[in-house]
Amino acid sequence: MSSATPYKKQHYSELKRKCLEDKKLFEDPEFPVTNASLFYRKPPPGRVAWKRPGEITSDPHLFVDGISSDDLNQGDLGNCWFVAACSCLALKPDLWHKVIPQWKEQEWDSKNQDNYAGIFHFRFWVFGEWLDVVVDDRLPTINGELIYCHSKANNEFWSALLEKAYAKLSGCYESLDGGNTGDAVVDFSGAVSETIDLEAEAFYKDPQKISGLFEDLLRVYDRDGIISCSIKASPTEREARMPCGLMKGHAYSVTAVKNVRLGHGLVAYFKNETIPLIRMRNPWGKVEWNGPWSDSSAEWNKVGSKERSNLGITVKDDGEFWMAFTDWCQYFTDADVCRLINTSLLSTEKTWHEVVQFGSWTKDTDPMSNRCGGCMNNKATFLQNHQYMFDVTNEMDEVLISLQQRDMKIHKSIGQGENLPIGFAVFKVELNRKYRLHDIITQTNVQTSTYINARTVFKRVKLPKARYVIIPSTFQPGSLGDFMLRVYAGEDSGCRELTGDKPSVRCWTVFTRYPQLVSQVYIHGAEGLEKQDSTGGADPYVIVSCEGSSVRSTVQKDTLEPLFDTRAIFYRKKPSKPITVAVWNSNAVKDQFMGQVILSGSVKDSANPQRLTLRKSGSAKADEVPGTIALRIVTLAELTGM
Repeated sequence: MSSATPYKKQHYSELKRKCLEDKKLFEDPEFPVTNASLFYRKPPPGRVAWKRPGEITSDPHLFVDGISSDDLNQGDLGNCWFVAACSCLALKPDLWHKVIPQWKEQEWDSKNQDNYAGIFHFRFWVFGEWLDVVVDDRLPTINGELIYCHSKANNEFWSALLEKAYAKLSGCYESLDGGNTGDAVVDFSGAVSETIDLEAEAFYKDPQKISGLFEDLLRVYDRDGIISCSIKASPTEREARMPCGLMKGHAYSVTAVKNVRLGHGLVAYFKNETIPLIRMRNPWGKVEWNGPWSDSSAEWNKVGSKERSNLGITVKDDGEFWMAFTDWCQYFTDADVCRLINTSLLSTEKTWHEVVQFGSWTKDTDPMSNRCGGCMNNKATFLQNHQYMFDVTNEMDEVLISLQQRDMKIHKSIGQGENLPIGFAVFKVELNRKYRLHDIITQTNVQTSTYINARTVFKRVKLPKARYVIIPSTFQPGSLGDFMLRVYAGEDSGCRELTGDKPSVRCWTVFTRYPQLVSQVYIHGAEGLEKQDSTGGADPYVIVSCEGSSVRSTVQKDTLEPLFDTRAIFYRKKPSKPITVAVWNSNAVKDQFMGQVILSGSVKDSANPQRLTLRKSGSAKADEVPGTIALRIVTLAELTGM
C-alpha cells in the first residue's frame, strides 16, 4: 500500500534501527506505562503490571496458526465494538495486511532474537489519511494475565498490540470503553459506513424489505465489506442476556452471509429450496443464540455434519452461530454496514467516481462568512453552511453520500468526547448554478439525512440527471467542528464547493458591465403540444436563453404533455434584454421548433406560477401556436437574493 503518515512523527524503521544499535528494547515516550495511558476516570480492577510478551509466556508470537476471527476475546473493558471489528478484520486478508504492515517482519524470530526491539506498528485510516502508529510491547496485566483484548492462545499477541495502538490513537485505554463497530471498521479500512435502524424500519414485518436487505448485505459481504450488529439496551440492560441467548447492548461481528441451497431431502422438510442465513460471532467467545439454526436446534440437527460441511454452514468456534435472516431482522435493532467502494479504473465490478471534500463548521463576526448555521429548522442561518455542488450526468444514477466528523474519543478525558449531531440536505438547483444558495424557497429539497450524534451519516439516493447542492451541517447553529464529505457517483460528478456569493467585480467590469438583476426561471411543464406531422407523441425539451447564455432540459420521451422540472438562473447585465423559453422536439434528422414565450423578467412582474400560450419565433406578440407552458419567474435587484 502507499506510505502512511507517522503518528506523532514517530518513524517505525528509524526507532527500531536505533533500538537495535543501542541493544535496548523500545519504550514509547508518547504512550508511557502510566495510569494516564490506562484511564482518565475508572481504574482497572486490580494492581496493574506492564509486561512484555516474553515476560508473560516463553514462546510469544504475533500470530499462532495464522489470523482468525476465532482468536479474539474481550477483556475487562467495554470495547466489544472494537473486538467485533477485529473479528471482522481477521476475515479480510487484504485489509489486515494494511492494518498490520510488514507482519512477517514484525513476527518474533526465535532463531534471530537479536533482531527483536520490542517495537510494533499498525496503520489506521483517520479522517482521510493512513496513519502509522508505533507502540512498544509493554502490555497491562493483572496477576500475570492481560487485562484487555487477548487471543485464545495465551502466546498470541496481535490483538493485544493492535488494541494498544488504537488506545494510543484514542488517548488511553478507557477511551475505548463504549463505541461503534462501524467506526472501528472504517479506521481499519477507509470504508464507507452506513448505520441501518432495523427496528425503526421494521424489516421483519415486510418479506419484500427483508429480501431486499438480504440481497444488499450479501453483495456487501461478497465484495469484502464488513457488517456488525447489536441490540439496543437501556443503561440498566447493557450486557443483559435475553431468553433467546442474545445480549443487549453488545456488538456482534457478522462472519458470513449465505443463501444456502438445501439438498433434495431437506427441501421437503423446510418447504423451500434456499434459506437465507447469517452467521455471527460474540466477542466474548461464549453465550450464543439458542433459536432456530442454533447449534442444538431441530433445524441444525436435521442437517448432518457432512451435509452441513457440503453446504458451507459449519461452525467450529464457541461464540459463533448461525440464524435465519428473518430472525436476525426481528431480534437485532441496529446494523453497521461498511462498504469498500470500488474506485478502480480497471474492474469487472461496478466502479464509482469519488470526490472527497474537507471543511469546518466555523463562526465569523460577518454572518456572510459564518459556516455553522445549523439544520434547516434554522431558516435564518441554514444557508450560511458550506455548500457543495455536483452533477448527475446519467439519466438516472445512484449517489452515495457520506458525512463524517472528526473522531472525538481523544477528548473523553476532558469531558468533550461526544459527537455532534450532524446531517445533510440535498437540493435540486438550477442547471447553470455557479454561486451559493441564499434562498431555498425557490429550490427543491430532494433528500434530507437523519441528524444524529454519530461519527458518520450516510445515505444512498437515486437521482435523475440534474445539478444538485449538498449542505452538510450540525443540528444546532453555532456548533463547531471538522468534517469530511465523500460523494460517489457512477460518472464523474464534478463535486466542488460553492464559495462565491455572486459574480465577482473584475478590473474589466467597467467595460463589460456588472450584473444589475438576477432572474430565476422555473419551467414546470407543457400541455397541448403539436407535432408538425400531427401523429403520435413527441420527444420535447426546453431551452431557456438570456443574454447569450442558455440552459437545456433533458428530453422527455414520447409525450405531448412533458414535465420538465427545469430551473435556470441568470445574472443580467442588460435588464432590457428579455428571457426566451423555447420548446423543441428532438429528432434524429433535425429538431423541430414547437413554440416559445418571451419574458421581460422585470422586478415588477409577478413571481406567481403562470401558464402561457406558446407563440411562433419572433416577438412576444408573434402568432400563437398549439400548446401552453407552465412556469414561474422571479427577478430581484439583490444579487444574493436567491
